[in-house]
Amino acid sequence: MEFDQGGEMVSSSRLSIDDLIRIVTNGGRVKTGIDVYDAAGTLLLDKNFLVETTKTLEVIKDNGVRSITVNSSENSGIWDKEGNHIGFDPSGSITSDGSSDNAKEKKTQKSSFNPSNGEIEKKLYEIEEIKKTAEVKYAEAKVNVKKVLTDIRETGGKFDYNEVEKNVADLVSFLTETDNAFSFLTKELFSYDDYLYNHSVNVCAIGTAIINRFNKHFSSLVNDFLRSGHQKALEKFPKGSDENGDCFKLFQKDDLSDISLGFFLHDVGKVMVSEDILNKQGKLTEEEFAEVKKHSYDYGKFIIEENKIKNSYLKNIIQYHHGPLFKNEDRCYPDDIEFNEIPIYVKICKLADIFDAMTSKRCYKEAYNQINVVTDLFRTYAQKNRILQLILHSFVKSIGIYPPGSIVYLKNGQLAYVLHSEGPILLPFTDTNQVPLSRKSDPVDAGSQGTDLTIQVDSTRSVKNPTDVYDLLPSYLKTIISKTAH
Repeated sequence: MEFDQGGEMVSSSRLSIDDLIRIVTNGGRVKTGIDVYDAAGTLLLDKNFLVETTKTLEVIKDNGVRSITVNSSENSGIWDKEGNHIGFDPSGSITSDGSSDNAKEKKTQKSSFNPSNGEIEKKLYEIEEIKKTAEVKYAEAKVNVKKVLTDIRETGGKFDYNEVEKNVADLVSFLTETDNAFSFLTKELFSYDDYLYNHSVNVCAIGTAIINRFNKHFSSLVNDFLRSGHQKALEKFPKGSDENGDCFKLFQKDDLSDISLGFFLHDVGKVMVSEDILNKQGKLTEEEFAEVKKHSYDYGKFIIEENKIKNSYLKNIIQYHHGPLFKNEDRCYPDDIEFNEIPIYVKICKLADIFDAMTSKRCYKEAYNQINVVTDLFRTYAQKNRILQLILHSFVKSIGIYPPGSIVYLKNGQLAYVLHSEGPILLPFTDTNQVPLSRKSDPVDAGSQGTDLTIQVDSTRSVKNPTDVYDLLPSYLKTIISKTAH
């Protein structure tokens, strides 16, 4: 038995790290309420840190920790993806999954997931620090892709593949730890060069988030199938062959690294297309569109061969990221491949490519509302086939329509800061006339069934960055943003 900060007695149990990883993989969250240390006494996890990605738990496991103590209280414990408390007994066994029929209990449990007033400031600092780091990583990645394209122009096709591989590995490591931290960054771009540099990094960031989520989700589905009542299928395997519980994994770590590298270089062939065509305002002629299409299966393929690159993931992504995702899809190329021959990771690249292109501002068009873009993509590709449906699910869950640290409009006219994308959990900071509030408001779960419709997100208006509405921010938000900017 443990005691909380107010001296109240709360229950605690040692839970398997694998059980917690499984819960977080399925969209759940964990806050231990007790500091976690390794055998040498090194702090691995702060008691007040809200674990929302498996990376944190996997690091703890890699340090030899197989179980950790978790308190069950109002502000700590484990929650499912809906925000309902998951129960556990003193032996460490999971006793409930939050699926109680008691509606009142559900509502109480869901609201307890929202950060308390004492945690809000910590969460705000955490978000802004991640954004600050992301900006640095983003700038480094842009420098790298700029060097690649400059080298190709100057040498007629050659670039330093090993240097790119190393830099992308560092970028992907950050992306994996922070779960698509680039989704909030500005896209106010006008020049061809800036667009191509940013687009390369954005597609890598978005695609990496999607492939990681898909990999876990699809592997989980297969494993659940194998562990279900299909005993005849399991009789072929010797007993004990699945002792570690990881009987199936779609892509291994090295595969994912190669795939992210492909996302980063997917448009490398565009460096050989005339800038006049790429920046043309108005509809392309048939001849101009034919030239643009060459960037993948012709120019991109040439660059790969010129550098003697044998990476099949990279080659497939560059050549086929405009291929068809379903039978008879329009305006796809090249025409030597069928939709069912397009690898999963290439399909993901295509979705990331379309999403970023449509939500980016160019010299010849305004950026489209990202919520509308997601809706249009879903309408286009939903219900075509099962694998594509799973990819779409991972896409929608990964891109962060309401990323933490962004600003959204509510239907009643208020502006709110996004604390958490799931829900989303919002912190309103103006009144309905967009006048800054004189005091901090309580967090609001805009996705809760009981939430007033007028304080739900207005999906007709684009998500903004805090700097876009800086004059309307309350002093505490301005202070946090200013402090983390240095």
